[in-house]
Amino acid sequence: MDIRNLKEQVITRLKGSITLDLALQLMEQVQRFAEEKRKACVIAVCDGHGNPVAVHAMDDAFLVSYKVAQGKAYSAVAVKMSTRELSRLVQPGETFYGLDKLEGGNIVAFGGGVPLYIGDTIVGGLGVSGGTGEEDDEIARFGAEAFRKLTGQA
Repeated sequence: MDIRNLKEQVITRLKGSITLDLALQLMEQVQRFAEEKRKACVIAVCDGHGNPVAVHAMDDAFLVSYKVAQGKAYSAVAVKMSTRELSRLVQPGETFYGLDKLEGGNIVAFGGGVPLYIGDTIVGGLGVSGGTGEEDDEIARFGAEAFRKLTGQA
């Protein structure tokens, strides 16, 4: 698919969401990067409202990573920041202490979740789970950059 056409489709048709086609393209790039890092991950993409669009489990990924990756994608959209940033803010004495205990356990506060933007608008979230919080964050940040390229922003 032509990048300009894809960008147009995302911006004009969705306004605040992400297509399945774009989510699949993003997950493919994230998987390749995870493979380079020798990490078996679950990769989840949600729309701008936190609803799942696609989830992909790489071979040998941890079973628990499925739910964690979805939670990271949702959390990044819900709090409009990376889950690595959020992890610092939910510590005792910090601004959002206890937030990760609310929302019926839907908020996941360790690295690996990032919001996905078109311009200044969050159109989705990416969650990666399979390594340490730091490793997942590195892969998710790669994914955010790949998303910018896929949508013609970089």
